[in-house]
This record gives sequence, structure tokens and C-alpha cells, in this order.
Amino acid sequence: MLKIGNLKLKSNLILAPMAGVSDLPFRMLNRKFGAELAFVEMINCRSISYKSKRTQGMLSSHLKDKPLGVQLLGCEEQFILKALDVLKGYKFDLLDFNAACPAKKVVRRKEGAGLLKEPKKLRKLLELVVKNSAVPVTVKIRTGWDKDCINAREIALYAQDAGAAGIFIHGRTKAQGYSGGVDYAAIREVKKALNIPVIASGDILSAQLAKKMLDETSCDGLVIARGSFGNPWIFQEIKVFLKTGKLALRPDKDEIAKVMSGHLDASIDFYGERNGVVIFRKFFGWYTRGFRKIRLLREKVSRARTKEEMQKIISRSAPAAAVSLPSAL
Repeated sequence: MLKIGNLKLKSNLILAPMAGVSDLPFRMLNRKFGAELAFVEMINCRSISYKSKRTQGMLSSHLKDKPLGVQLLGCEEQFILKALDVLKGYKFDLLDFNAACPAKKVVRRKEGAGLLKEPKKLRKLLELVVKNSAVPVTVKIRTGWDKDCINAREIALYAQDAGAAGIFIHGRTKAQGYSGGVDYAAIREVKKALNIPVIASGDILSAQLAKKMLDETSCDGLVIARGSFGNPWIFQEIKVFLKTGKLALRPDKDEIAKVMSGHLDASIDFYGERNGVVIFRKFFGWYTRGFRKIRLLREKVSRARTKEEMQKIISRSAPAAAVSLPSAL
């Protein structure tokens, strides 16, 4: 069990908030395979303050989409407070504050990972969020700004003092982005320093790498991001491996096609046929990584406009499918 504030989770495997990915259909699919806690896409405080339709759509949920987390991005107190006021109209279970996003446009606004350079400002913002939130508050950080500024331990202690109920930490610096090696030692130092849960992320692409993260950092939980792309099975595979030490059998081509079809249907139900098919295109690419003779079908996917067209492509992809798995470590 993982406890974050008053939120009790039966599993310590969490689906990350991912822009353009973690919509309602994607969350519900991954929940079926073992992701208990999931997040909506990262929400910008300014956007939600202005009540933009796109942002409100990102917050769409239903009764089975629980427990649910919301992650906020911002650095201006007035917009953070407005965002928190708008969120009072939505039901969710955890509020995460983003101090980790390395995108240039985000950092230029001194948001996301830009706050890693201002630990005291981040602490002040977290105090504000904690004071005005009805649900437990966590913060997402990185190991530091760059190799010369590894300050995750300092920031995490400030966050704990501010009342954060947990820390999510990506094992890379802002300068690294999503490349280079994961700094397990930096995560381990954060875990040693805190009394609140530390949940780690970074290259959790397989069951073996999940165990490596747990073993080397002693963290309390894992956040799965890119490892879930076209691979909702990763959650059950990690659970089996941690419990038995055995690798679960990978899904065969028929199972992959079946899950793709279900995901396509859910996407169309949520967005409508045209938008649902277009949004599903990137997921098709992820599901079919490693498939042989798939290039021509991917080109057809880029032009598909209807459910019938996409379903025919899915059906054609399965007979030719032979998944070649990447190295686990």
C-alpha cells in the first residue's frame, strides 16, 4: 500500500500526466492493466483560470476514473489561486504541482523546471497551494538544473516543510531533458532525507528497469510515463515480476490488435469519429513498434479519417506482426 496524505493506494504503480497523451480513454485503458492512480494531462494555471474549453475538456472524467490526480503548471500566485478556485468544481483526489517540465517555452516563463533555480520561491508557491487545497498536495521535481546544480535534496526538504504530502522525482536534470542516464543516487538521497513518500520516474520502460529503480533508490512508488506508450501491459508485468521474479509473457499479435481496437472505439466515443481517429494515429505507431512490414500501414494510418479505415489497418497489421522486444537494461 502507498499512502499520500489521506489518499490510500493499493498499488504503488502510477500513470504519469503526459501532455497530448493521458486523456480519459488512455487512462481508462491503463487502469484495466493495473494503473490505480492516474493523472489528467498537465494543466496550465493561466489556461484554467480563463476557463478555456480545451482545458476543461482535459479535466473530463467519470466515476470509474478514480483515484484521479491533477497536475498544475504555473508560477504566478494570482493565477494559481484562480486555478484552485476553478478546480473546486471538479472531483479529484490528488493535486500535483509541476516543477519538472523542461520544455523551453515553460522554462522561459520561469515555470516547471525553471523553479528548480528558485527553491525558496517554489517553497512559497507550495505553501500557497497546500493552504488552499482540499486534497493532498505533491510536487514533481527533477534532480536539479544541470550537472553543476544537483539540488533535489534541498528542494525536496523545502517541499516537505511547505506541507507537501509526497514528492515525485524524475531522475534527470533540466539540462538532460529526457536523454542521458538516470541518476539513481540523487533519488536515493532524496528518499533518505524525507519523511514523506518519494515516487520516482525515469526510464521505467520494463519490469526489470522498474525493479532496478526500486532496488537502487528505495523509493516508495513508481511513475510510468513513456513505458506505457502502446504498452498498457507494463503495469501487470511489473507487478508479476516484483512478486515472482518471473517475466510475464508478452501479448501476442491478436491481443495487441484487440486492445488497439478497444482503444480506437474509446477514442471515437470520447472525441467523435473524425477527431478520435486522428488522435488515435500516434497510438497506432506506439502499439506497432517492433512490428515487421509495418511502414506502409503507418503511412496509411497518417491518412485515415474514419473508424472503418482505421479498423481495416489494425486488422491488416496483426497478421504481419512479430514483436521484437528492446533490451530491458
